[in-house]
Amino acid sequence: MYDLVIIGGGPGGYNCAIRAGQLGLKTAIVESRGKLGGTCLNVGCIPSKALLHASEYYEAAAKTFPSMGVKISGLELDLPQMLKQKEDAVEGLTKGVEFLMRKHKVDYVKGFGAIAGKGRVEVKLSDGGAQTLETKNIVIATGSVPTPLPGVDIDEERVVTSTGALSLKQVPSKLIVIGAGVIGLELGSVWRRVGAEVTVVEFLDKITPTVDNEISTAFQRILKKQGIKFELGHKVTGVEKLRSGLQVTIEPSKGGAARTLEADVVLVAIGRKPFTDGLGLETVGIKLDQRGFIPNDHLKTGAEGIYVIGDTTTGAMLAHKAEEEGIAAAQMIAGQWGHVNYEVIPNVIYTDPEVATVGKSEEELKAAGVEYKVGKFPFMANSRARTNHETEGMVKVLEDVATKRVVGVHMVGSGVGEIIGEVCVAMEFGASAEDIARTCHAHPTMSEAVREAAKGVDGWTMQA
Repeated sequence: MYDLVIIGGGPGGYNCAIRAGQLGLKTAIVESRGKLGGTCLNVGCIPSKALLHASEYYEAAAKTFPSMGVKISGLELDLPQMLKQKEDAVEGLTKGVEFLMRKHKVDYVKGFGAIAGKGRVEVKLSDGGAQTLETKNIVIATGSVPTPLPGVDIDEERVVTSTGALSLKQVPSKLIVIGAGVIGLELGSVWRRVGAEVTVVEFLDKITPTVDNEISTAFQRILKKQGIKFELGHKVTGVEKLRSGLQVTIEPSKGGAARTLEADVVLVAIGRKPFTDGLGLETVGIKLDQRGFIPNDHLKTGAEGIYVIGDTTTGAMLAHKAEEEGIAAAQMIAGQWGHVNYEVIPNVIYTDPEVATVGKSEEELKAAGVEYKVGKFPFMANSRARTNHETEGMVKVLEDVATKRVVGVHMVGSGVGEIIGEVCVAMEFGASAEDIARTCHAHPTMSEAVREAAKGVDGWTMQA
């Protein structure tokens, strides 16, 4: 008899298992992929960052190094090696997660797990046969899968999801990305840097729909300067596979004449949906909401002893959100306090420059009728950004007038994904903009832009 069985070995599941092991719970984790780490580690966050990083180096060598006195001759793209180093990173990390399971005495069961009534998980083992796990508690951590586009046949070679886009065998001459969200812009950026002509088609009138409008507009302007083309306010109505390429039909979202675009590869990146197929939810009375998510009340599904975390339930589809929920669930099962502050979940787009946000946007504060103050600072006025030739972007700080608390911070700039953490700490402690402004930051650093933006909330920005 286990204290806990976790179905799904992604960031939510394996971190839940680690914490459960630390707390002395007899734990098993069930994963059907054959490798732990879920979408994030195998075909998501990690491999995409490996390609983003490598392609940034390639573009820097071609365009930035000469202006800094570093001359490169005979620059050449070795795509097979670029893909290999991505796979090497993934392989090393998946093995690392398996080691952590052994370290914390978690049983790793390879196979497809499904609930078979209260306290029972039936596993169709990957190597054949079946196994039934008896348990006091179950955590559903099965993650999500790409949302398909009706009428578009995905073959993961010419018409791809994020999975296929991570392993293209050659650089496409023309890449069309359907969807101007995080996945589409990150992977579109990778292939643009190494030579593809990239066009992004987005149903809405703005890119990154959930990002603060001012930051989103500045971000799009930067991407356009880099060479990415945008067809905003358009929908894709068909993708025809021809012998010589692909023909993509688009039309205005609000009605109008259709037209066609040519492409070698089409990336469908219109979002992700929770994976719940075949999980046996009906055996314990769990019902999905209208969007296909498993509802939760403080991570509890309503079925006794069954919890849900990560992309399978409501909230941001982010690996670190799943991790926090996994830790909280394990602690609750162990009889301890478990909590996730959903107001302080950062989100990062790992393009170059990056976008990093946390908390409320201006639009959300206006809609809620919250009186707020704004401080802004451009990286153009930051000394480290100037010396690094990384001056695109800005930092924006939002403070609630009534509470004097920072309630949102939004950035676009080089490496801002590494800076957003200091803001999250500040917001967790209920900091005001003045608290940040009066905290000494090392000089010269990119993070000084956060301090200057915080000063701007009260009108005393000093460096611009």
